[in-house]
Amino acid sequence: MNKKELLRKLPKMDELLKEEIVIDSLKAVMRPIVIEALREALDEFRNRILNDNIIEFRANDILEHFSQLVEQKNSPNLKKVINGTGVILHTNLGRALLSEESVKYIVNCANSYSNLEYDLKNGERGSRYSHVEELLKKITGAEAAMVVNNNAAAVMLVLNTLCSNKEAIVSRGQLVEIGGSFRVPEVMKFSNATLVEVGTTNRTHLYDYENSVNENTGILLKVHTSNFKIMGFTEEVPIEDLVNLGKEKSIPVVEDIGSGVLVDFSKYGFSYEPTVQESIKKGIGVVTFSGDKMLGGPQAGIIVGKKIYIDKIKSNQLTRALRIDKLTLAALEGTLKYYLDEAKAVKDIPTLNMILSSKEVHKKRAQRLKNRILKAVKGIDISLDSDYSMVGGGSMPTEKIPTYILKIKSKSYTAKHIETFLRNSRNPIIVRIFEDNVIIDLRTIFDKDFDIIIEALKKLMQ
Repeated sequence: MNKKELLRKLPKMDELLKEEIVIDSLKAVMRPIVIEALREALDEFRNRILNDNIIEFRANDILEHFSQLVEQKNSPNLKKVINGTGVILHTNLGRALLSEESVKYIVNCANSYSNLEYDLKNGERGSRYSHVEELLKKITGAEAAMVVNNNAAAVMLVLNTLCSNKEAIVSRGQLVEIGGSFRVPEVMKFSNATLVEVGTTNRTHLYDYENSVNENTGILLKVHTSNFKIMGFTEEVPIEDLVNLGKEKSIPVVEDIGSGVLVDFSKYGFSYEPTVQESIKKGIGVVTFSGDKMLGGPQAGIIVGKKIYIDKIKSNQLTRALRIDKLTLAALEGTLKYYLDEAKAVKDIPTLNMILSSKEVHKKRAQRLKNRILKAVKGIDISLDSDYSMVGGGSMPTEKIPTYILKIKSKSYTAKHIETFLRNSRNPIIVRIFEDNVIIDLRTIFDKDFDIIIEALKKLMQ
């Protein structure tokens, strides 16, 4: 057929609307989406004809393409993916996974009214912070607490409250880039605080702080370098010394601890990471940290410390612009409750469980998945090997967690082709490639994901 004949063969919209697959789609999907998918399907085949990319087609070919478009357009843009990378707090994949209890808390508040800012006991307006403040005080030992929408906001709010038009003294080696080009110096500048750098990249002494204190000093700031390590000839001022200097000069000490560690990981054989509880115990005035990193909850910026400072921060007009929403607050409460019992937190908070679970557990799971894939999928070479997972999310950068992985190869397809196919499958599966092998790390996938992985590989090899 020539172009004109092929173009005349294209069905009209009215004709397509009478097709059974389209009628069924209209029952399940909003009409504008169905109409848009039909038009795009027709346009796709029209363009193929005009560009000499097609010499024949059937009406069913258009309908099949329409069906794919409808499914794609009707599915959410933000969707579940399977994380086979072994990076536990994968920033691009949403960081911390919520516990089942936290999800229940969200649902409970999402489809009904709630006492977000209502004091049920006294029948009057209440504070949204009250739902987690007592929990945070109990867990960290702080006098007071509040929460905003993320940790960068928490740092900015604290600086703006305690250090606006004043100087913040910070070690040069702690001027970190948080991620996405957001840097501590820029956050400080936006907060209307003046940065005063002291010491050198690798060594800062107490006298560096002492020599920089003046009548315009607002705070002494300590930033935990959770996303990198400086090794070798290094020195930093102990918290106790910084706190004593702050008391002597009547200057608050603020610490951005970043990852929000509430469990001493050194007890479980990991490198030591400072905990929020320890900083509060040593006398830090205000501590800020994230909710969706090592804490294992939703994205949030948590501020704990002495009541005199927290009350001032709560009164800052910026607080309203940075406040946490009800669903995040519900998820945070559901997560924090686990920390009243560390054993339960380690067992039931997915982030902690992934970090601390034994490699032998994942070896057995890897063997089980391997056997199922070999039984169900032809043309796949698959082997089990040991490797290392990473914490990720700018946390514990030098920590390698022993794990077990599956290496997948095929004579029919390159590793890149397999990776692309899995990533673009109906339920996206994100993997790594190493030495032309597709790598699936069992530490960051669940048993409930096995069927999805097997079905995707079967479809690949059909």
